This record gives sequence, C-alpha cells and structure tokens, in this order.
Amino acid sequence: MSPRRVSETPKPTEAELDILRVLWERGPCTVREVHEALYRDEGAGYTTALKLLQVMHGKGLVARDDSQRAHVFRAAVSKERTQKRFLADIVQRVFDGSPSQLVLHALGSQRATRAELEEIRDLLDRLNEEAK
Repeated sequence: MSPRRVSETPKPTEAELDILRVLWERGPCTVREVHEALYRDEGAGYTTALKLLQVMHGKGLVARDDSQRAHVFRAAVSKERTQKRFLADIVQRVFDGSPSQLVLHALGSQRATRAELEEIRDLLDRLNEEAK
C-alpha cells in the first residue's frame, strides 16, 4: 500500500486528536503508554487505545514500528498541519471564508495575554510589509 499524502489523510476525530496530542508531546509511544496517558483514570480499557491506534494507522494518521514486541506508534501528521487543516475548515464553514472575521471574533471573545498580543502585532507588521 502506498503512503498517503497529508492532504489525503482524513481529519482526525476528537478521540484521535487526543492520541495525536500525546504523540506530539511525548514522541513515539507504545499502546500502553498512550492508554496510561489518556485513559487510566477514566477506566477505559487497553483495547480502546489499541483499536483507536489501529484505525488511525489505517487512516495514515500514525505510523507503526512493529520491529519490537510492543508496537511503537508515532504521529504521521504534524501538529501544525493538523491545526491549519482544522482552521481552514472553520474559516470556510463558520466564517464564510473570512480569516479576518475569525480573528476579530477570537480576539473579541477571548482575553489575549500581553505576549500573545505582541506576537499578533509582529505577525501583522510582517503581513503588512509583504502586502506593500
């Protein structure tokens, strides 16, 4: 089976995003490590994590190293690319394709820190320079 291009990879579900967050933060993990990070306190079984990782592997969201007894999974999609994909979908579906409306709503409804505002100003300055 040939590897999928990232643009062809399906969008992850909420449960799959939870697993991807663990893999992005910790790096490659066994099923047991994912289970302990996410489900230990919830009482969900080991097989829940195993089944989700198998489905994600089939979708191309994770890669599996089965060279050892305990299979090790790693994210096959980057956090940044996944964020961009979800953001593009939200902009299209919720804000009629207008990124500025998304930003205005986000900044108008959530309090940004001073550091975040500085980062936003820097980005706006760079975008303004590029537009000239």
